[in-house]
Amino acid sequence: MQIIHNKEYLVWILFPLALFYWGMIYLRNIFYKVGFFVTRKLPIPVISVGNISVGGTGKTPTVIAIAHKLQNDGYHPAIISRGYGRNTSGTIEVTDGKTQPPSWELIGDEPCLMASQTYDIPIVVDEDRFRGGMFLYKKYKPNVFLLDDGFQHRGLYRDLDIVLINSKDSKKEHKLLPYGHLREPWDQLRRADIIITTKHNKKRATPYLTRKLKSAKCPILSSEFYFSNKLIDGNGDGLNLSEMKNKTAFLFSGLGDNLGFFQAAEELGLPIGNTHSFPDHHHYTKKDFTFIQDQQMKSKSDYILTTEKDFIKLESGWKELPIYYLPVKMILPDKLIFGHVLD
Repeated sequence: MQIIHNKEYLVWILFPLALFYWGMIYLRNIFYKVGFFVTRKLPIPVISVGNISVGGTGKTPTVIAIAHKLQNDGYHPAIISRGYGRNTSGTIEVTDGKTQPPSWELIGDEPCLMASQTYDIPIVVDEDRFRGGMFLYKKYKPNVFLLDDGFQHRGLYRDLDIVLINSKDSKKEHKLLPYGHLREPWDQLRRADIIITTKHNKKRATPYLTRKLKSAKCPILSSEFYFSNKLIDGNGDGLNLSEMKNKTAFLFSGLGDNLGFFQAAEELGLPIGNTHSFPDHHHYTKKDFTFIQDQQMKSKSDYILTTEKDFIKLESGWKELPIYYLPVKMILPDKLIFGHVLD
């Protein structure tokens, strides 16, 4: 009797599902192209930041960085997000740009993080991005919208479509869901106005991605992450990285690219006892608290390190642990300018 290994068995299941998914995406894009599906336009320009893969490209840090750049250039941006992972629906104001956001469960972890790292920028979550945009426009009169994770949301017209691609992507990731990580076939990048490759951190893109990008018909820019030289605890106090070089960390995160976070900590010279990956947008529970506490002890780690996106979802009881997060910012490419779209 022939034994089919688990991976081979999954291929037989997932590949037909990927073909079915491709058919749905193909028809959907055709319907938008011929006008069968309606695309609505907001009263002011919309800059979309999205991707063609499932998480792990750095959308949230990029949206935050672009919002700051627009402010510095004299514009008054507002942010529209779906609020993925929230336990609510409809239009919910995250912040007026000055007040603290409500509980992350009501708005999603990424809008909560955006609110914590911006000032004087209104943010709304709404599964109907046009409705959310009109809410912000009527109430705050911004002069430009940032659309978070908007590349597949074709029901809203975009004046500029920015697509992010993780520079570490390989051929294995670039297969359609659920067989791989792609939300859309690669050729749909023809809708993009700008491609930004992310997470270089002084390393070049993979040879596979370099070859693939040669087929792109739009400008290709690159960006980097900047990691703080301090780790931050629950009280907002910081410890210099130099103080942690002789201490071992247990790392955990719930991102689209957990490996990228672990590698970044290693590149910063932080000794790592062990790591654990949770699913993207993970909702941490008391069981997770016990698990992480046990893992810290088993790995003989001096402290626990996670990301800011994960940290904002931890309940106050977690602060009993020696737990810190590593702040990160996106360094935008110098050639990324918006005047031709907004003026």
